[in-house]
Amino acid sequence: MPSISIRGRKMPESPIRKLAPYADMAKLKGHKVYHLNIGQPDIKSPEIAIEAIKNMDLDIIEYGPSAGYESYRKKLAQFYTRQDVNVSFEDIMITTGGSEALLFALGSIMDPEDEVIIPEPFYANYSAFSAESSARVVPVISTIESGFTLPTIEEFEKAITPKTKAILICNPNNPTGYLYSESEINQLGELVRKHDLFLIADEVYREFIYDERDRHFSVMNLKGIEQNVIMIDSVSKRYSMCGARIGCMVTKNREVIAASMKFAQARLCPPTIEQIACEAAIDTPQSYFDEVISEYKERRDALIAELNTIEGVIVTTPKAAFYCIAQLPVDNTDDFAQWLLENYNLNGETVMVAPAGGFYSTPGVGLNQVRIAYVLKKEDLVRAVQILKKAIEVYNLR
Repeated sequence: MPSISIRGRKMPESPIRKLAPYADMAKLKGHKVYHLNIGQPDIKSPEIAIEAIKNMDLDIIEYGPSAGYESYRKKLAQFYTRQDVNVSFEDIMITTGGSEALLFALGSIMDPEDEVIIPEPFYANYSAFSAESSARVVPVISTIESGFTLPTIEEFEKAITPKTKAILICNPNNPTGYLYSESEINQLGELVRKHDLFLIADEVYREFIYDERDRHFSVMNLKGIEQNVIMIDSVSKRYSMCGARIGCMVTKNREVIAASMKFAQARLCPPTIEQIACEAAIDTPQSYFDEVISEYKERRDALIAELNTIEGVIVTTPKAAFYCIAQLPVDNTDDFAQWLLENYNLNGETVMVAPAGGFYSTPGVGLNQVRIAYVLKKEDLVRAVQILKKAIEVYNLR
């Protein structure tokens, strides 16, 4: 039988989705599963976006431009300008989700075996996107003890080799919920200037910041390295429109835009109907975000308070996004997460978590950690952690 490719064999499984069959089996047994494993918000999408879909007047759902509709790109540029990110529509390429934006960015700047430095833990699919681009991930570790602050510039310097092409960050961070400060972003800016690297920033959680003293500082605001900077964004979390699969890549580097256009033309165009909804969503009133942020802040506080009642758990309060990494008093969370779904229930209820080992590329790190997404209502989060607390006791007595 013909063999699959080396790239196919090297593609990592998703730590977020690989346990889905066990969750399905648990549900077939009649168990309720609290999903703490995936960042699918339960917040309603903006009504203005839903109405735009309902009121479409199309006879043909036709191909659109490869870079996305100009009207949407112009409106998006105005949106960023209001956030003090000054870009033109020509700096924006609409993509099929933030995932494709990252693939286009990496595909445009990385040659086979080039290296991308990423602070870990990091969003697990960064490993997959790098593998698809035949690039190599070089991690620098941030620790739960430090609250997942940016690793020191000295650590980045140690990781740089002649094959290093880019640094990739997620700000605010998935999976840790850490918000990089303006000072930390400026340090990275100086580093990429010194070594003439690209700096790619996934900024899809920019709205989800919970403390008034904290502010998001975009890499697009770094001065003097405009040609080195690429921003990734998406509507998925901002408007609770994950299924729309609309994102964008933003850069002032014309060569990156031109190279990415070749990838964009090869896949023809981003989705037509969803762009209509996303263009309308830009007019979502601030009151929508005020309510969403207030809700997530309450959820965060309830989750962290409940986790801190479990003996042996280590967790820091996330500043942003809607995730946290929790260190559990178990040896292996891959085994524990599967056992929760396959062999455990408390009065017909169990919990699904994402083992954090898959958010690290350094072997053996994060094996006693999980990522938790606080995208359920507060009462469900409290109940889920109560189940988790009892499950840990039972698991460790086996």
